[in-house]
Amino acid sequence: MEPVYAEIELANIEDISLARRGFLPKDQIKRLSVNALVDSGAYMLAINETVQLQLQLPFLRRDTSNLADDSVIELDVVGPVEVRFENRTTNVDAVVLPGDAEVLLGAIPMEAMDVLIDPRRRSLVVNPQHPLRAQLPLK
Repeated sequence: MEPVYAEIELANIEDISLARRGFLPKDQIKRLSVNALVDSGAYMLAINETVQLQLQLPFLRRDTSNLADDSVIELDVVGPVEVRFENRTTNVDAVVLPGDAEVLLGAIPMEAMDVLIDPRRRSLVVNPQHPLRAQLPLK
């Protein structure tokens, strides 16, 4: 299957929280639209150092990750970050890839937003069985 990309919006959750409580104007919430590679074989959201700096996401920990070439690397984990796609939103942590690596939308945020890859249209779509809001399995 050819690569699928989607335009997603990322935002700093701490800024959103401060704005909700009236400590930060809403127009000062750090947000960024990015064209992300959608990969259901990947686990979580991966951003690059440039995105991390622009959103000023706080460091949480270092984790070990397996890359597509089977190499193992230690990466910073930051967050939480809000991810938006169409009428869907979720909050997740993100691994930080070096330099200007491609942003990667993995299975965890996709599942949380109840979105699917449409292979015919080569696009990310809201689950047509639940068009109005995400429906998450609890069993």
